[in-house]
Amino acid sequence: MDENRLWAPWRLAYVKGDLPELEQKSPAPSEWLDGADRDCFVCRSAAKPASGTDDRTNMVIARGELVVTLLNRFPYSNGHLLVSPTRHVGGLGELTGAEQLELMQTLAKMTDMLTKTVRAQGFNVGLNLGQTAGAGLPGHLHWHIVPRWPGDHNYMSTTASTRVIPQALDAAWELFTSHLITDG
Repeated sequence: MDENRLWAPWRLAYVKGDLPELEQKSPAPSEWLDGADRDCFVCRSAAKPASGTDDRTNMVIARGELVVTLLNRFPYSNGHLLVSPTRHVGGLGELTGAEQLELMQTLAKMTDMLTKTVRAQGFNVGLNLGQTAGAGLPGHLHWHIVPRWPGDHNYMSTTASTRVIPQALDAAWELFTSHLITDG
């Protein structure tokens, strides 16, 4: 029988629930933002980086005044992004008008960027509010942008609980950040 193997060693820490291993790869910032939760990976990524390589290690692809965008370390599809306020806030009613505006502008900018860079033909954009609704990090709002293509999630998702991600996270980080720098 002909066997195909999907090699995704970067997912092992997630599958094993070994979050301390993931934390070790994420460098401590030089300066935390006011009100940050030091156990929150979004707060860690939103903080002032200690070195020029920390954004790459933390998978930060863009920073705004009030919003940070990161690659999801455990993507549903290639280019899966998280867009979050930099402030540690868990409820929609807690967002300021300025945060709401910048979040929406960032969601639009990132879907445009993904259309150009990975030729996404559609998107699932969503927010899970509260742990019961599926929020893996209920204390810090974050929107998921999941790029979609015709036939992208074939039988693998339903029969084998497996997702096929055709691009390494480092390669996606390079592509997205270089596009955002050149395209503004």
